[in-house]
Amino acid sequence: MSTSTTNIESVLNEQRVFPPPAEFSARAHIKSMEEYERLREEAEREPEKFWARMAEEIHWFRRWDKVLDWQPPHARWFVGATTNISYNCLDRHLSTERRTKTALLWEGEPGETRAFTYEELHREVCRFANVLKKLGVARGDRVALYMPLIPELAIAMLACSRIGATHSVVFGGFSAAALVDRINDAGCRAVVTADGGYRRGTEVKLKAAVDEALRETPTVESCVVVRRTGSQVEMKEGRDQWWHELVETVGADCPAEELDSEHPLFILYTSGTTGKPKGILHTTGGYLLWAHLTTKWVFDLKDEDVYWCTADIGWVTGHSYVVYGPLSNGATSIMYEGAPNHPAPDRFWSIVERHKVSIFYTAPTAIRAFIKWGDEHPRRHDLSSLRLLGTVGEPINPEAWMWYREVIGKGRCPVVDTWWQTETGGIMISPLPGATPTKPGSATKPLPGVAADILTRDGEPVAANLGGFLVIRRPFPSMLRTIWGDDERYRQTYFGEIEGVYFAGDGARRDRDGYFWIMGRVDDVINVSGHRLGTMEIESALVSHPAVAEAAVVGRPDELKGQGIFAFVTLEGTREPSDELKEQLRGHVAREIGALARPDEIRFSDALPKTRSGKIMRRLLRELAASGAVKGDVTTLEDFSVIEKLRAQEEE
Repeated sequence: MSTSTTNIESVLNEQRVFPPPAEFSARAHIKSMEEYERLREEAEREPEKFWARMAEEIHWFRRWDKVLDWQPPHARWFVGATTNISYNCLDRHLSTERRTKTALLWEGEPGETRAFTYEELHREVCRFANVLKKLGVARGDRVALYMPLIPELAIAMLACSRIGATHSVVFGGFSAAALVDRINDAGCRAVVTADGGYRRGTEVKLKAAVDEALRETPTVESCVVVRRTGSQVEMKEGRDQWWHELVETVGADCPAEELDSEHPLFILYTSGTTGKPKGILHTTGGYLLWAHLTTKWVFDLKDEDVYWCTADIGWVTGHSYVVYGPLSNGATSIMYEGAPNHPAPDRFWSIVERHKVSIFYTAPTAIRAFIKWGDEHPRRHDLSSLRLLGTVGEPINPEAWMWYREVIGKGRCPVVDTWWQTETGGIMISPLPGATPTKPGSATKPLPGVAADILTRDGEPVAANLGGFLVIRRPFPSMLRTIWGDDERYRQTYFGEIEGVYFAGDGARRDRDGYFWIMGRVDDVINVSGHRLGTMEIESALVSHPAVAEAAVVGRPDELKGQGIFAFVTLEGTREPSDELKEQLRGHVAREIGALARPDEIRFSDALPKTRSGKIMRRLLRELAASGAVKGDVTTLEDFSVIEKLRAQEEE
């Protein structure tokens, strides 16, 4: 029996269950739990045979000699095989009716739209691939992409992968200093950027940040600039060239390179870290297979669907579920450049209505913002085109899940709550919408082929409804291969914590039905009087109160208890902060999940510090709660004024 020092205690109790709608199941790719169990058992019994059968879904120039070479902690998948992800996303659709189907449908924040059929997207990708080759970029070179969410970003990714260049997308909200670190760590030979992009009606000046960064990046030889905003930028002779001028100098014929299955596809740096950035390396064949399969299974993707993942391509969600997964399946994928509340809080619902979106995939943080802004915004739009809703990025509290289901989905759309990481490359735990009965707040069960488990720090399995550490017991095709340039850090971070398994860094519990409940990052666990409590569950209790729109909970040092519980709370609509409301909320948490979880302090705030991807930066809140100051890395913070206001409250 594990002790509280090696376990994470679970205090959340959720009993609601929603079966898949019968009409949805009848048309689904995976129609029942019996079908799910058959796939899961096949993968458990003969994993290599299972993955070989799944791999028939994608195009290979040469088949593999061996499905898996596993030399812990290093995996090689589909050994000896060759493929190309750009070919799978584009060329193989050109001999089908999808040739004239819309592949990418883009909307800029100011309101303009652009659409590319598969044939048109193929032509643009080939032209830019030829531009890269003309600039001297070759197979194995690294290319940094620092761009707004515009079609040229997807085109550049597909062009790099077409010629075997390894792309490193650096989120357009990062500072010049963060860009320097990432370019130098990867040793990038070229940078692709834009003059700027739009966010909440303001131009984000990207080329200026690139100019500053390139003073300290000796490996960069070329910089290609997309004209997006039309603002004046400096162009350095011999290094900087305009995208639109370069593509006019090349042809549209560029055959896809036949690349080894383990050829490096992309490096993506994890956000919010301090010190040296951590470059997650993904390779070609295994990543492609899992991005393709999970897009098909989890979103039950059909040819007639209009699919919208709201993530920025600067994050892994955008890689896997805006570009590679949807396009390999021949989908219509929507890209939107700007903020969800510009020019008004109904912008997302306007896009859903106008473009007849049928599958909508967004973050719990965005959902909680929608709740705060008010139901009137989605209700003024026709959302009847929607048939499936998804969430990604962090655990979703049950009340936000229910609002999403009822207000956006009108009670008829299955909700897929997905758990995965930059490191896993694709979704690992999720409902299958035609098969899995869902529970608000649970990611439900691992997908077929994913050997997930929950262990103590000593590597012992935990009983049902006890919290522990989420691990993956067997290698999987889309797993990261290493940390770029730092294999020892890879070994220690992911395979050095609990012997013999991949350590996800998340706390979780599994209920008596085998459903997984993600409790948040292990770093976010609070140790109260010897009890290790996951912050997500306390946050869920707070948000279940009708006055609360969003909450973030952190621990701070406490002489008596070890750590006290400090809650930052934003209120619904017109609700006003008061000492009385603080006491109501403290009592509400105690009633919902027990006196142990009662917050020691509650601080009201108009907003919480978040990254541009929508994740709450709890690390900054921990620093603020503990010392009244923030000293760590804030390069990923979207709105600096939020921290300034919280600091000011601390000083009052």
